[in-house]
Amino acid sequence: MKTFTVTALLATAGIFALSGCASTGKITPQYIPPSTYQSYDCQALNQEYVRVTNYVNATRNEQSTLSSTGVGVGVSAGRWGISPNISFGVGQSSNTKARDAKLSRLYGELDAIIQSARIKRCSFAAGVKIYGE
Repeated sequence: MKTFTVTALLATAGIFALSGCASTGKITPQYIPPSTYQSYDCQALNQEYVRVTNYVNATRNEQSTLSSTGVGVGVSAGRWGISPNISFGVGQSSNTKARDAKLSRLYGELDAIIQSARIKRCSFAAGVKIYGE
């Protein structure tokens, strides 16, 4: 009975440990050259910045999912006798990877817009940081 309780506690701790590892991580912006926006004036850059920011917020709110490749429950025999074992297969789904790729591109666009706005000395770009600052 005592062994079963200890095993159940260890299994529960393992589940919480695995679920704590599920994160999207830090997304690095894709490089977009600021020259893409060189024909825009400050008003157009500001409108584009607001549009892309709204798109980023909508993309961030998309459901991030985990794909489960299986749960294994079994009994193993080893040096210390017979014991139960539980294994989990968890990873990122392709939807999450696509969302992260989209966010990477959008972050790159935001950086390029801000860099272009700084070159033109647009007031809305004052104080806005880009990746790595």
